[in-house]
Amino acid sequence: MTGALDLPRLPIVLGAGRSGLAAAAALADAGREVTLVDDDPASVAGAPVPVVSPAEVDYDGCEAIIRSPGVPSGHAVLQAAHELGIPIWSEVELGYRLLPPGARVVGVTGTNGKTTTTELVGAMLRAAGLPYQVCGNVGIALCEVAPLLPVGAIVVCELSSFQLEDIISFRCDAAALTNITPDHLDRHGSMEEYQRIKLRIFENQHEQDTAVLNVDDPFCEDQRRVPGEANVVRVRGADVVELGFAESHLRGDHNRENVAVAAALARAMGASEISIIEAVQAFRPVAHRLEDCGAVGGVRFWNDSKATNVDATLKALTAFPDEPVRLILGGSDKGADFVPLAAALVGRVQRVYLTGPAGMRMAGPLAAREIDAVACTGLEDAVRRATADSSAGEHVLLAPACASFDEFTDYTARGARFRELAAEFGAV
Repeated sequence: MTGALDLPRLPIVLGAGRSGLAAAAALADAGREVTLVDDDPASVAGAPVPVVSPAEVDYDGCEAIIRSPGVPSGHAVLQAAHELGIPIWSEVELGYRLLPPGARVVGVTGTNGKTTTTELVGAMLRAAGLPYQVCGNVGIALCEVAPLLPVGAIVVCELSSFQLEDIISFRCDAAALTNITPDHLDRHGSMEEYQRIKLRIFENQHEQDTAVLNVDDPFCEDQRRVPGEANVVRVRGADVVELGFAESHLRGDHNRENVAVAAALARAMGASEISIIEAVQAFRPVAHRLEDCGAVGGVRFWNDSKATNVDATLKALTAFPDEPVRLILGGSDKGADFVPLAAALVGRVQRVYLTGPAGMRMAGPLAAREIDAVACTGLEDAVRRATADSSAGEHVLLAPACASFDEFTDYTARGARFRELAAEFGAV
């Protein structure tokens, strides 16, 4: 690994969210004079260095701008960086340079399944007795943990397209692409650009590295080769039969694929088949990802709040191939095409409960397919109506196909409220 000598002089960290704060703290601890920039400096609490507004930034001598994942490409500081020729780094690029000697990196990206796959890899490495740390988009910034890791540790890093956008030398010893379906087009502009950025996870890999593709996904199946020089391993959901998936706590086609991808990554890090099987058997669904929230009167509640796009919703439904489902859809609108969703729901659901602006836009495509749907005033109204309508043996599924910002700060807050409502209605 490269270490502090490869860190930039007079760095600017843009965005004082979780990743930005971690980046600023790591740079300050490494002896760098850091400028932390946020659009609302007064709202930032617990910053390790002083925070300034974009108008106060001094670019003189700056060798890199570290961009927090949520900062849009049109931000004034990034525009200034382009004009001045200052390199833009993602937070994971900085974190990579802070890793100790001998550290190995496992990277997981894709539209859906990233978190579950990342956590599965961690569970498999733990079962194998290998030193590891799960981080990245999953919740802990790479910059936060990289300086603290022991020599030879394995970093299992969930990587969003926002994080891959600005990598330079970041390299994965083993990397995986779970799938690619339309998402974040408001940021990336086109599917082609979104796909290009996702494939960047492979571009710095060497011949001794491993690139894993889930070929149940049409985009991954079409990739005859990927960027970089890694050995490509192709897996599919059917591969998990021998890992005891049927006896695990996981459901759905998407989780079969997640397990297959995770197993390939864990094998690349040296985990045994026995360890992998042990981890699959013990693994519990991650919160907000087809999470079982209990049952009342024979009606079971499922929280898949992380299903923030159409493909994720359809994958969630595969967990209930022959069982009646009452589906809660909607939220804030990311501009997705809901016509394919409506077509796929024909004959699959008892009734749909629509929330938020996106839910209202779904009403037309659903009506065109003669799908029973009712407009609700919000999540609480939707859960109440679905519960009242349900009979024993049915499932109430929150898999909204949309972001949460109409009512909630993020998908976790939405999922937590769904869990609370299920409990209020008697689910245990």
